[in-house]
Amino acid sequence: MAKKIHIKKDDQVVVISGKDKGKTGKVLMVDPERGRVYVEGVNIVKRHQKARTQTSPSGIIEREGSIDASNVMLVDPKTGEATRIGYKVNEDGSKDRIAKKSGEVLNTVKKAKGE
Repeated sequence: MAKKIHIKKDDQVVVISGKDKGKTGKVLMVDPERGRVYVEGVNIVKRHQKARTQTSPSGIIEREGSIDASNVMLVDPKTGEATRIGYKVNEDGSKDRIAKKSGEVLNTVKKAKGE
């Protein structure tokens, strides 16, 4: 069953556990089906790649591996510390993502027109 992930692509996050604890980076990709995220510069893995064409040579390529979404927390834009995420519904029906520590609004999701 897919987990509910509160982290979105392009969020700035900090790793809170594991071998890369304390590192920060931008979320490159989210995999909600498996409950995992790919963070820039975190969990670097080596892939042995076979040459597919003349232009893409073979070799050992380093790239980001996935980490569990529960091991990252959003960075508060105001304080720069790790924070949880909350939601607040406005009068016009739009929904704000807010940082719990500072109350800073991260982004707003507009209400669908059909509702």
